Amino acid sequence: MEENAFAKIHPKGDFFNLKGNGTNVHTEIIAGLTTFFTMAYILFVEPSILGDAKMDKGAVMLATCIAAAIGTLLSGLLSNYPLAQAPGMGLNAFFAYTICGTYGYSWRAGLAAVFISGIVFIIITASGLREKIVDAIPLSIKRAISGGIGMFIAIVALKGAGIVAPSKSTIITLGDFSKPTTILALIGIFLAILMVVYHVKGGLFISIIATSLIGALMQFGFHANVGISKGLTVGSSLAPTFGQFAFGFSELLHTSEGFGVALFSLISVLISLTMVDMFDTVGTLYGTAGRAGFLTPEGKLPNATKALMADAVATSVGAVFGTSTVTTYVESSAGISEGGKTGLTSVTAAICFFLSIFLAPFLGFIPGSATYPVLLVVGVMMIGGVRDINWDDMEIAIPCFLTIVMMPFAYSISEGIAFGCISYCFIKLVRGKVKEVSPIMYVISLLFIIRYILPFIHI
Repeated sequence: MEENAFAKIHPKGDFFNLKGNGTNVHTEIIAGLTTFFTMAYILFVEPSILGDAKMDKGAVMLATCIAAAIGTLLSGLLSNYPLAQAPGMGLNAFFAYTICGTYGYSWRAGLAAVFISGIVFIIITASGLREKIVDAIPLSIKRAISGGIGMFIAIVALKGAGIVAPSKSTIITLGDFSKPTTILALIGIFLAILMVVYHVKGGLFISIIATSLIGALMQFGFHANVGISKGLTVGSSLAPTFGQFAFGFSELLHTSEGFGVALFSLISVLISLTMVDMFDTVGTLYGTAGRAGFLTPEGKLPNATKALMADAVATSVGAVFGTSTVTTYVESSAGISEGGKTGLTSVTAAICFFLSIFLAPFLGFIPGSATYPVLLVVGVMMIGGVRDINWDDMEIAIPCFLTIVMMPFAYSISEGIAFGCISYCFIKLVRGKVKEVSPIMYVISLLFIIRYILPFIHI
C-alpha cells in the first residue's frame, strides 16, 4: 500500500482512525463481540461436518479457532474494515460431501486442493486482477448483492431458528412452534426488535446474552432442551491435520475411470473452490460495505485489495492448519449494525477466536436460538440497499432480481452473483449493447457457465 494511503487509514496516534470514522473503543469492542458470538457456531459445526470426511474433530476445531483468528486479525490490521473470517458454511459441506464424498478424494487431497485455490487467490489479488473483477461488476448488481445477502441471512436465520422448515409438498413451510428451540428463538426475535426500535446501544449483543440466559433457565430450570451444551473439547494437538497435504499424482488424479475424467474432476473441484470462495467474499465484502456506507458513489471500495488479500492468505493458512476454505463472513454485518466501523472490531473478534481455544466449553452456552434473531434483524437492515436500483429498467431489474432471489433460493451468495452476472451479460448481448459491459464481466460469466457444465462433461 502507498505510504499516504496507509497514513489515511492508520493515522499516527490513532491506528484504526477511530476519530475519523466517528467511532470509539467501546463501540468497536461491543461490535466485535457481537460479530464473534453471532458466528461462533462455526467452531462446533466445522468439526462435525469435516468429521464426516474422517478428519480428527478435535484437531479440526483447534484449526478452525486458529484459522478464524488469523484471518479476522489480518482483515482488521490490513484493511481496517470490521470484517471477520472463518471456514465458510457451504464450502465446508462442499469439501466433506462433494470433494471427499462424490468425487472420492481423501481429505488430505481435499486440503491440498483448498491450499492450491488459496495460492491462486493470492496471485490474483496481488496482481490486482481480483479488484478489477470486482470493479467490473455493475453498481446496480452490487446494490442487489447487499439486498440478496439480507434475504440470504434471513432464510438462514429462519431455518436455523425452526420458524420455517422443509416441506415435500411446498418446499418450505412454517416450522413447529412447540419446539423449545423455536420458542427461544421467537423470544430472542422480540428482544432484538425491542433493542433496535428503542435504539439501545449494543442492543444486538445484549439480546444475544439475554436470550442465552433465558435459554439456560428454560433448559436447566424447566428441562426444555434449547441446544445448550458443554461444547466440544479442543484437541490438544494439531498433528492429525497440520500440513497433512496429499499432492501426489495418485491422490489428486485417483479415479479408475480414466485420465480424462480424473483431470476434469480436479478442474471442477479447483474452479468450484475458486469461484465460490471468490464471489462469496466479494458479495459479503461489498454487501456489508454498502450497508456500512464504505462504498464510493461509483460503487468502489477503497482499500479493497487489502481486504481481499487477507481473505486469500487466510484460505491457504487454514488449509495448512487443517480446515476447509476460510472466507469473509456475512455475520460481520451484525457487528457493523452495532456501530463497528474499523479494524478494531475485527481485532476484538480475532482475540475471541484465540481465546476460544481455551474457552470452547463456555461457548456451548450460547445457543443458535440466541444468534439467529440477530441475523434476522440484520437482514432487515441490509435489504434497504435495493431502494437505489432502477426497477423501471428491465435490463437492470431482471439481473438484480435474479441476484437477490437466487441467494436464498440456492442457499448461496455466489450463486446469486452468478445468475446476476450471466443474465446481465446475456441481456446486453441480445440488446446489441455489447460495449456497455466490461470484458471482464463476460469472462466472469463464462467461468460461471464452465463451472456449471464441468460436472456433466465425461471423457
